[in-house]
Amino acid sequence: MANGEFVAYLPQSSGYAIILGGGFGFALFMLILSWLQSKFTATSPFETEEFSSASRSVKPGLVCSGIVSAWTWSATLMVSSLVVYQFGISGGWCVQIIFFSVIASKVKENANGARTFLEIVKVRFGTPAHITFLFYAVFTSLMVSAILLLGGSATISALTGMDIRAATMLLPFGVVAFVIVGGLRSTFVSDYAHTSIVFIIIWLFLYTACGSSDLIGSPSTLHSLLVKAAELNPVNGNLNGSYLLSQVLYVHAAISVTIGSSTVFLDQSYWQRAIASNPEGTTKAYVLGGISWFSVPLAFGTTMGLSARALQDNPVFPTYPAPLSAAQQGAGLVAPAAAVALLGRSGAIAMLIITYMAVTSACSAQLISVSSIFTYDVYRTYWKPKATARQMLRIAHICIAVWGLWISVWCVILNAGNVNMNFVFYFCGTIIGAPVVPVMLTVLWSKLSATAVIAGSIGGTSLALIAWILTCRYFYGTVNVTFLVDSYSSLAGNVTSICSGALIAFVISMIKPDKYDFSGTRSIKIIGSIDNDSDTVLTAQTVDVSVDEKKDSVTPSLEDSDIERNEARPAPADVKKAFWWSTALILAMSVFIPIPLGASKYIFSPGFFTAWMVVVMIWSFFAGFCCIILPVWESRDALKRIFFGLAAAAMAKGKKSP
Repeated sequence: MANGEFVAYLPQSSGYAIILGGGFGFALFMLILSWLQSKFTATSPFETEEFSSASRSVKPGLVCSGIVSAWTWSATLMVSSLVVYQFGISGGWCVQIIFFSVIASKVKENANGARTFLEIVKVRFGTPAHITFLFYAVFTSLMVSAILLLGGSATISALTGMDIRAATMLLPFGVVAFVIVGGLRSTFVSDYAHTSIVFIIIWLFLYTACGSSDLIGSPSTLHSLLVKAAELNPVNGNLNGSYLLSQVLYVHAAISVTIGSSTVFLDQSYWQRAIASNPEGTTKAYVLGGISWFSVPLAFGTTMGLSARALQDNPVFPTYPAPLSAAQQGAGLVAPAAAVALLGRSGAIAMLIITYMAVTSACSAQLISVSSIFTYDVYRTYWKPKATARQMLRIAHICIAVWGLWISVWCVILNAGNVNMNFVFYFCGTIIGAPVVPVMLTVLWSKLSATAVIAGSIGGTSLALIAWILTCRYFYGTVNVTFLVDSYSSLAGNVTSICSGALIAFVISMIKPDKYDFSGTRSIKIIGSIDNDSDTVLTAQTVDVSVDEKKDSVTPSLEDSDIERNEARPAPADVKKAFWWSTALILAMSVFIPIPLGASKYIFSPGFFTAWMVVVMIWSFFAGFCCIILPVWESRDALKRIFFGLAAAAMAKGKKSP
């Protein structure tokens, strides 16, 4: 452990075991679950609508768990810990997912038959805008997938000594297996399992750092260690170099807001969850999901970042006596270092598990979302417009496998070029920030025009790239990989992207406004049953399948007038309620709490710091209730039906036996 080298605490076999065993274990589990689902409920993963949108019937608790899982990337865990380690107490103030409740409600109201947000763009603005957003959607998924695999493989490699290229190549394949088996609903179920484990491990680290550790053991002891850490390694820009305030985090908060907005509103997986949710619970699901997800970087980042800083000069620290190098920090090794320092081998195992869960759960969401994009927005739109449900399901399966292979190869290439998770994370907002506001306004604002959407997106990205490079050159004197993701370069690129994209789109729309009534988006069709294997389509209002209600058929017969009219009634969704809830929560969590704390230059006292950690714990427990207990309670009828169905089948088989 000398000379700054991060020595593996676990054997290589443990890395292979969790990647291969975990992936194919989940695949087997989903195979069994898919069989139970098709046998004892009204839905089947072998229907294209069920595969891509979970029959639009998922309840708020499971959607909440899925949201938390989909946005709990390896970067969520690693970057939040890194920021706290470098700059002190931080709240991880990224709350964009809460405002997505407004978008989700509007999707239910104005495009209830859509599978992807690109379909909405195509119907409203036509082919040029559709192709533009198709590029941004695929690029977003590529960047998110790279962040997942680069961070996850680096952590697994550091903890086990496993070859980083092998980890990168193998991580997606178990995920590919269970997503192909179960479709979107499988990602919700796997999300639930993954999120449950993530919260349990977060609680383990919280309890260890603040309760049972011989090295720390209480918030007051952690406070004392952080005071000493500030004397040895002060934070440049913080009062007294302290880690017990958030004075220099405004730049990073601004960057996080832009990156977070980009990777939510341009990521099909979040739209897919909005589409899959039960209309009556959409607002509740996204508000609960945003509040619950917030606790993950808050609790994990605070615990691991501060623990790593507090124990850095202790012999238990993995790189003692040297601190973590810039390369090790950029690779995301702050949290693994804290885990090893707190719990030794047990901490390494826990960190290995939580990293695997974070990578695979978010990766499953990316696989199913990309498959939907290529199936509906490429294959069915430009290649075979009259494709049957069976053909589209086959294409979806192929896309999942191909994308899984491609992102593995892509990340191996990035690793070979010494491009780490940190670079990709801070770079992606510069490219994909510009379309954020235009894509939001697509379902919110009737005056938005096609010209404004395209000009805002492409123009904003172009201006952002110029600002990114020029700022790097001006502040740091040279342009290279290191300085391009430093604070001011990232800030210039990300903020220019999102702000210029919004401004261009708004100005053009005001000069020549559109007058859209959303009748076109409300008429987007739902694909018929795979059992029919025909070109028949269902309008959005004809399919209302609940997993809690057994129906004779998931494909009702249609009157000719229904097919000809082909206009979907809006699903019930309280947009005003979503807007006011999300606005209030965002203001509280990202304005009224963090800004006064930072502006006051208040260094946390032992008592205030203890209260802060108690709030972190309570918030984390509330989030765990929403993600672990609520989905089970909401699905109690379906679970009861499956249980009694299995019992009846077993009894019938017993009676037939001699």
